[in-house]
Amino acid sequence: MTVSPRQPNGQLLEDRPWAEISVDALGAAAPWRTFHWRKGQRHYAGTYWSSTTRSHVIYESRLELARLLCADFEPSVHGIVAQPFLLKALVDGQVCKHVPDYLLITDCGPVVVDVKPRWRWSTPVVSLTFAWTRQAVEGRGWSYEVWDAPPPEELENIRFLAGYRRPWLFDPSLLDELHRVSLDGVPLRLAPSRLPNRPEPQVRAAVHHLLWSHDLSTDLTAPLCPSSLLRTTS
Repeated sequence: MTVSPRQPNGQLLEDRPWAEISVDALGAAAPWRTFHWRKGQRHYAGTYWSSTTRSHVIYESRLELARLLCADFEPSVHGIVAQPFLLKALVDGQVCKHVPDYLLITDCGPVVVDVKPRWRWSTPVVSLTFAWTRQAVEGRGWSYEVWDAPPPEELENIRFLAGYRRPWLFDPSLLDELHRVSLDGVPLRLAPSRLPNRPEPQVRAAVHHLLWSHDLSTDLTAPLCPSSLLRTTS
């Protein structure tokens, strides 16, 4: 079994032994494919600025974008690579090839992710690809994930909070003040009242940023609303 990643300069490292290539080499890989936008194309492709990587990460569908949002929000993830490599394996006498959608570098080790609507998982070609890819990935002691989507409420909450992910948009002194006041158990609508000398819209936006960065938490399995209770995480 071999793997072929692209280096950041675009150079291809072709057919390297899968069992020997390092996580660092794959974590620094450039996307295997390039894509173009055209009128009438079937898939919604684009780039997303990740607060985890502090760079743009590509996606080729809205479902991939959803997985990207969730990965960017997850505090245990500290590296995200789109289309990280081409994997080749001999399966039943035939050479099979596959480019996974994402490689996540996490506190618990590498996670290789394929994003696919659930209704397609059982189709013969897809199920075969997932089966041998899982065997290859888990054979290295890594994790393999086939992903559809989280509950709609959770995804919409994460999508909303992602609008507040860019740290340079927030006054550090305001964030420091929010860290010093007691917000544990406070409804979201009352958080600005803890800093009455600050403009309410700025405080509210900063609270949303702290929810994104996990300095604060709340129940994201239900729609985020003014009555959502804030919890401190430290």
